[in-house]
Amino acid sequence: MRVLLLPFSWLYGLCVGFRNKLFDWKILSCKSFDVPVISVGNITVGGTGKTPHTEYLIRLLSANRKVAVLSRGYKRKTTGFVLADSRSNSETLGDEPYQMYRKFPNIQIAVDEKRENGISRLLAETIDKRPEVILLDDAFQHRHVKPSLSILLINYNKLIFEDRLLPAGNLREPSKNKSRADMILITKCPERLNDDECRSIIERLQPNLHQSVYFTFFRYGKLIPVFDGYGLQEKTLAEVKNNKTAVLMLVGIASPHELIDELQQYAERLELSLYPDHHRFSEKDLRKVFRTFDAMPENAKLIITTEKDAMRLNDSHNLNPELKKALYYLPVDVGFKSQKESLFKQKIEEHVRNFERNRILA
Repeated sequence: MRVLLLPFSWLYGLCVGFRNKLFDWKILSCKSFDVPVISVGNITVGGTGKTPHTEYLIRLLSANRKVAVLSRGYKRKTTGFVLADSRSNSETLGDEPYQMYRKFPNIQIAVDEKRENGISRLLAETIDKRPEVILLDDAFQHRHVKPSLSILLINYNKLIFEDRLLPAGNLREPSKNKSRADMILITKCPERLNDDECRSIIERLQPNLHQSVYFTFFRYGKLIPVFDGYGLQEKTLAEVKNNKTAVLMLVGIASPHELIDELQQYAERLELSLYPDHHRFSEKDLRKVFRTFDAMPENAKLIITTEKDAMRLNDSHNLNPELKKALYYLPVDVGFKSQKESLFKQKIEEHVRNFERNRILA
């Protein structure tokens, strides 16, 4: 089927190439701003780990600066500019921005499909709220904004030099357009990835001289109950294994295979309930999940979902109490291969300092 779709990929490639040329020729406008704007994005459709890497940058930068995150708010039920507050949920912000708002309530989280408008609105805030750094989530193709630093994420399991353009493949634009990035992160790598394989990937990727390449992997934390009020405690994956616990994995993400591989190491038995990325679970879906979970005969059993799925499940009004008592999410954070984390941090912090210094001089 993918081969049959190649003519459509060529047509799609012509349209994408023409659009990019309009920006290169300055026919379409591209706006820059007077604060550091760091873009985190990808070329592949979904599944590169944008949210965990954006959260990593929040932790790195928010200790000393006022940080704001601006996202499109994919699949939210609102339009235009929305600034997160205590009334927000996954429907008003989208699941990923809402996840970040709940984890980092002391920074500004906003959504706007027009990023240049969203940045302008954030910078129009009073001086005590005006951000000093703005992180753009999923903005590599949003060329109406010129970021001060562009970070491109590439999934180790879907390397762009082995892929094709949509719809025959998963690429949003040709892989050569990686040249727009300042930094490239190969994400979701195996922890045991060796230096020889890293070098081989870099050789095939052929980065430009100015582009630094890093390799990252996911570290899984403790299982956290999705719902309060049931007396549930956090669990480690080791406890799941030691207690011979059966697991129902309930997720709506673009790339579930890494999580499946992880849970198979710990679950006595693993059942799968897989849905499309950002899927909003209906009453029918949840009834089916309950039937699957109820039919699992084991005494020790639980349901594991992702953190962003938990945001949508938290807003669901159709969830059986028995499911709520068994539902946990598995948080992830980012680790760096080959002891390059300190160098990555240094480059990010230097970029922000240099931007601030150059602005003062100007």
